Amino acid sequence: MGNSWKQAIRDHRAEDPDQFITMSAQKIETGHQDMVHDAVIDYYGKRLATASSDSTVKIFTVSASSSQLLATLTGHHGPVWRLAWAHPTFGSILASCSYDGKVIIWKEGASPAQWTQVHVFTDHKSSVNSIAWAPYELGLCLACGSSDGSISVFKARSDGGWDTTRIERAHPVGVTSVSWAPPMAPGSLVSSGPLVQKIVSGGFDSVVKVWEFVNGNWKLESCPKVQLHADWVRDVAWAPGLGSKSTIASCSQDGLVVIWARGKEGEQWQGKVMNDFQTPVWRLSWALTGNILSVADGNSNVTLWKEVANGQWEQVMKVEP
Repeated sequence: MGNSWKQAIRDHRAEDPDQFITMSAQKIETGHQDMVHDAVIDYYGKRLATASSDSTVKIFTVSASSSQLLATLTGHHGPVWRLAWAHPTFGSILASCSYDGKVIIWKEGASPAQWTQVHVFTDHKSSVNSIAWAPYELGLCLACGSSDGSISVFKARSDGGWDTTRIERAHPVGVTSVSWAPPMAPGSLVSSGPLVQKIVSGGFDSVVKVWEFVNGNWKLESCPKVQLHADWVRDVAWAPGLGSKSTIASCSQDGLVVIWARGKEGEQWQGKVMNDFQTPVWRLSWALTGNILSVADGNSNVTLWKEVANGQWEQVMKVEP
């Protein structure tokens, strides 16, 4: 991405909630002095945070017709790769990770323009490439994947401290991406059954792995027997659990987007190539309904995909800049 961000905003939907009618675009000049690596909207869709190689994070208010810079956050000493907003249950909290190996937790102060560093994690030996907040039901809990090959999970305590657990050598040549599973098992009724604590990760080794927190430790829950990527995995995204199966999407430098699915716990993950984009695929994001997947590829295209009959996927929209 360059130093502007094109925000796609849904104007309205038809009666079918899966049918997108129109989309409008707003161009935001961020003022970053180098490449923008991430842009994330908060829970309410009111604020945008951007991360850049200029080592800064910027926060904007956004609406359908305008935007305004609220704050520029400094504290990293290298490119900032990823950002993640915490659930508003915990207040206005933003996490950032960087090439400098640090993860910074930022919190909004008395005004929208006042942000402070409430914690800085320096546990990793090299670049932290991905961060993801757990579902809010699990508490304020952040997973981080690093080029040092490990995944760290930080969970806030009531006394203001943090408990740390770690997956050493999760991907020995480096972790590129992490994503949390839904807090309930597939097919479970809301608020019934034990909470699920699982993470999917991707790495420079071209492998996708699933991890589970059991008896105070993280263990490898499963790893698909047949790995379909031929180059490093750039992103993984676990779909919201609104059906009878678990679904994970992964994308790679090889241009493939793969959909991994399984029904019951203990079954093998089955992978299927959704599409070959013939160019590296950077990022993936699921709609809250869990049946629309957004894909950003190396040709500067953002496309939306939906599963149709017989497990096939079709493109339902291309987001025009």
